[in-house]
Amino acid sequence: MNPDVSKSSIMPAVAIIGIGCLFPKSPGLKSFWQLLLHGKDAITEVPESHWSPADFFDEDPKKPDHVYCKRGGFLSPAPFDPSRFGIPPSTLEATDTSQLLGLLVARAALEDAGYGESSAFDRDRTAVILGVTGTQELVIPLGARLGHPVWRKALNNAGIEADATEKIISDIASQYVSWQESSFPGLLGNVVAGRISNRLNFGGTNCVVDAACASSMSAVNHAILELETRRADMVITGGVDTLNDIFMHMCFSKSQILSPTGDVRPFSKDADGTLLGEGVGLMVMKRLEDAEKAGDRIYAVIRGLGSSSDGRSQSIYAPNSDGQASALRRAYDRAGVDPATIGLVEAHGTGTRVGDEVEFRALTQVFAGTKSNGRKQKCAIGSVKSMIGHTKAAAGTAGLIKAALALHHKTLPPTLKATEPDPKLNVASSPFYIASRIRPWFSAFETPRRSGVSAFGFGGS
Repeated sequence: MNPDVSKSSIMPAVAIIGIGCLFPKSPGLKSFWQLLLHGKDAITEVPESHWSPADFFDEDPKKPDHVYCKRGGFLSPAPFDPSRFGIPPSTLEATDTSQLLGLLVARAALEDAGYGESSAFDRDRTAVILGVTGTQELVIPLGARLGHPVWRKALNNAGIEADATEKIISDIASQYVSWQESSFPGLLGNVVAGRISNRLNFGGTNCVVDAACASSMSAVNHAILELETRRADMVITGGVDTLNDIFMHMCFSKSQILSPTGDVRPFSKDADGTLLGEGVGLMVMKRLEDAEKAGDRIYAVIRGLGSSSDGRSQSIYAPNSDGQASALRRAYDRAGVDPATIGLVEAHGTGTRVGDEVEFRALTQVFAGTKSNGRKQKCAIGSVKSMIGHTKAAAGTAGLIKAALALHHKTLPPTLKATEPDPKLNVASSPFYIASRIRPWFSAFETPRRSGVSAFGFGGS
């Protein structure tokens, strides 16, 4: 423990008692652990259900309105019975996929925690706080329908007759989802949490947090505050990011963030960018004392969480190692834990050379000043993005679930595609080693098994 940290600033322990998830090639918690355990690669070509490479792909990153990457981590179709949640089937077309899959995974997480539909617990003191970011999938097609004045003007200028013009406009409009009474709530990100509270009958706080790629960890932070202040006794929290459509690929492509070779290689000398992933990862949390009193199964215990912003910097896109180090130190101070006792760091590890170098520098800065200095390569470091891609709003949760399962199963899962580290990182003389193969995880005699998890977002979040 840092001697400068008072006991009153130590965060009350929070228990993870239930987990539900959907990730690429992982339609549930057990399959996600199997993917992690066996080091499976869930990165694939974009499926036909998302967008057509024939329409949008070009190797030239500068070609307007085209993307230079067509690989990522994509969710498989999931069965959804609207009647089980009391949702009229007629409204499904106007309801965002994130809202529907969020319901499925929230129910699965509750069942995993032992609090299924027939269980008795205080629903009025159950909160739902999720990380949700970016535009939701219905915003683009519904907004596109409003382009009809532009289409009409272009057709008129081209000399197309009025009847033909109206038919063409009608044909174009029919390719998009139509506006309905339920479209407005159906496209809103905050309703991902609201629909869970509504359909599962919870009376506690429901809201979503947008901190870019740090959204789900920021949501966990707010969830812990709900428990710490005793405004809630149980919280469903995590991240939801379910559709990487062509718009989202265009955003990342034109920012030159995606890998042109189509792989995520965290901390590797061959790293050349990230890939987008899709996922929903939700956890049920309680105060540790309450979980133990109720006899809940506990996957892992959260002892501390730190957050920070970079302040003024050269660019809103550029990460800052000092800002990241501040968040790390605050987490360990709140936990009253020495970083020397950490056996695994599940890093943000996007596979971008600059981002990984900044993150590794921040981690080394914090860890090298601990008692572990002089005992090099003690702590494993990895990133689940090498397997499933960058799930953005769900990225922190994917890492947190991985860490919780690793602790629970006493196993250090592998990270893919990072067998030869980036020489700029100087990994050999750092406190870390890249976990490139599965290992058993034994606790040191004096401390329990401990893991750290990082997530960062645009704007130094």
